Amino acid sequence: MDGVARPRPPDHREQAHRGPRRRRPAHDRRRGARSRPRQLDRHVRPHQRHRAAALARRDRTPAATLPRGADRGGRVTTVSETLRVDDLLATARQRTGLTDFGDEWFVEPLTVLTTALVDEARLSALGLELTRRRLTALLADRLRLRALQRAHPSTQEQEVRVAAEICGLPRTGSTLLHRLLAASPRLTSTLSWETSYPIPFPDEGPAATERKQRAQDRAKLFLEMSPEFADIHTIEWDGPEEDVILLDRTFTSMSFDSFYRVPSYGTWLRAADQTRAYRELREWLQVLQWQDPTRAGRPWVLKSPHHLTAVDTVLDTFAGCKIVMTHRSPVDAVPSYASMVVSMTKQYSDEVDPAAVGRYWSARFAATLRDFAAVRRRRPDRFVDVHFATVLTDPRAQAVRVLGELGIAADGADLAAFDAYLARNRAQRHGSHSYTAADFGLSTAQLEQDFAFYQEGAS
Repeated sequence: MDGVARPRPPDHREQAHRGPRRRRPAHDRRRGARSRPRQLDRHVRPHQRHRAAALARRDRTPAATLPRGADRGGRVTTVSETLRVDDLLATARQRTGLTDFGDEWFVEPLTVLTTALVDEARLSALGLELTRRRLTALLADRLRLRALQRAHPSTQEQEVRVAAEICGLPRTGSTLLHRLLAASPRLTSTLSWETSYPIPFPDEGPAATERKQRAQDRAKLFLEMSPEFADIHTIEWDGPEEDVILLDRTFTSMSFDSFYRVPSYGTWLRAADQTRAYRELREWLQVLQWQDPTRAGRPWVLKSPHHLTAVDTVLDTFAGCKIVMTHRSPVDAVPSYASMVVSMTKQYSDEVDPAAVGRYWSARFAATLRDFAAVRRRRPDRFVDVHFATVLTDPRAQAVRVLGELGIAADGADLAAFDAYLARNRAQRHGSHSYTAADFGLSTAQLEQDFAFYQEGAS
């Protein structure tokens, strides 16, 4: 790739995603194994000895009195002490053996996030510990990114072309459309395993076998622990995944107010200038492209509802990119997403109010769609509309149409790839997922009123 061997950064296979094993306090050991949040499987490598049955019980210890054990002299620490930004930065440096974060602009969003986590998230003891580990791992990846760029300057010479960012409210058919388009041999997309492990392990071969195996193991454990999640979302450890997971490393990401109750962070995010975050997203795409020469010349097709919060920035960062907007009535989409958020948030907190979740996301998405509509009126030529019903009834035709809108005429190879994916998707089809708007403190009348301004394809 550079004509030289890859660098040998400090071995981060354990440190980056799990950290050194900590001896649990005696009273914690007596309680036995505790459940791991489902979404942690995306971020932290599960120990191979852990089985789902052994992780069934959830620790109910209040986070504010989480025992830290002998390493702190048995002293009880508070949530604010556990998530102190300076300590998180220091731990990431210690675990990686690296010190240079480069421009530390990210400290501001990290501080906003940790303040909200302390003040608003009502973390359980387990949720607090997992959050600390997650934030440390994200910081460690920032250090490794800078080290890799210094060792291989050609990573930053990679030409990244983004053909499309698929966005829209969650639960609008965007995942199906994304995976279909990503199947085209003329496009590329971020894959689940590499969004979790974007930096090569020391001495790994080009096949990235160990990173892929870890992702596969996590996906398997995820489903053993949370089989009902398959009724909400199909997990593909080696399939296309949302690029917002890369943005998590900027601490400017919708992931956080989806996993946690952090309304002040959500308010900050909506008003934030995300220019530097998207510049770093480009850098992460450069690193992934550098690792895989088969991506050369193929434009990216990316996807996340997060991009609704920064449409102008997306279009400014990726010249020629089009926004593929998936549409579904908010009366259906908002309760569907609220159900997913409740499921995820319960893994971090024992105090989850479904009605509060519903109200938050209804207001959040209404404000986001109003902002989106303003951008669309200024730059109408950069948008492609796709309706949920048509994605469900004729996904192949919609993929062909969107390809055409991107300037790519579908050929036989594209059609064969679409058909192969659809056949596989039918075999993996999940079961029913039952909920009502009332489950989340919402009503059809209220949602219709809040989103009366929204017209599919014309907002």
